[in-house]
Amino acid sequence: MDRIDTQLLETIADLHEIPAGAYNIRKNGAGLSRRSTANIEIVPKTDKPGIDIIVAPGTKNESVHIPVILTETGLNDLVYNDFYIGEDADVLIVAGCGIHNAGDSDSQHDGIHTFHIGKNAHIRYIEKHYGEGDGKGGRILNPVTVVEQAEGAVCEMEMVQVRGVDSTVRTTTAELAADAKLIVTERLMTHGTQEARSDIEVRLNGNGASSQIVSRSVARDSSKQIFHPNAVGNAECRAHVQCDSIIMDDATVSSIPAITANCADAQIIHEAAIGRINNDQLIKLMTFGMTEEEAENVIIEGFLK
Repeated sequence: MDRIDTQLLETIADLHEIPAGAYNIRKNGAGLSRRSTANIEIVPKTDKPGIDIIVAPGTKNESVHIPVILTETGLNDLVYNDFYIGEDADVLIVAGCGIHNAGDSDSQHDGIHTFHIGKNAHIRYIEKHYGEGDGKGGRILNPVTVVEQAEGAVCEMEMVQVRGVDSTVRTTTAELAADAKLIVTERLMTHGTQEARSDIEVRLNGNGASSQIVSRSVARDSSKQIFHPNAVGNAECRAHVQCDSIIMDDATVSSIPAITANCADAQIIHEAAIGRINNDQLIKLMTFGMTEEEAENVIIEGFLK
């Protein structure tokens, strides 16, 4: 790996060296390096690009890293990754994609991730997206995430777009059985003429299922954002949908939270807010010697944490 590869991996997966535990590093449409462990097996697919990640039942305190990096301009990379999480397992999964495009053609990565989470299992999933490079070609990321949670399964998903992604369409769907719990935290920033769309639908199908969807975003310059989360209660369940956005300059933000109850015992709440940076906060920080730009960056960083 060269310097660019290393920097991309640090940004999207906090990797400064080869990680402990299971991992699969993908570069420019091909596997670069891979390792399985006694409890986590990574198997390349034979019918299409991608891997199967198989976590044995009862696996505890282990992790798997599956970052993707693109450094070739004009590359369109499509990958299918399926996760099979055994009953009572508790694991950390770190994914993400970094694109360095120094050319004039678009570079694109579409990751299709499907999670089959067993009874009473718990996963924490972190996915970061990032783009860089001084070329005129676009940096495009279109992730699709499908979650199937068995009874009592817990899934925590942290989805972050750091910066530099010119176009993204994020599609997430989830099916929750009885007593399953899903927490989705989405943080996203756009600038320039970038465009971002996020569609999330969570179907709570079993009694005692619960979900929390929180989306926070900052739109700068002339960028455009659309958010459409939807919680569907098909049983006695609880769900909360929240979208908060800071809008700046000539940006456009559209937030369309939706809730649907198909059961009289479903309790579902949604809320959305879009607004500028609070002037009082700006002034307070500037009294400490910061410039207006420095103060804005501090507020934005805190908002997206």
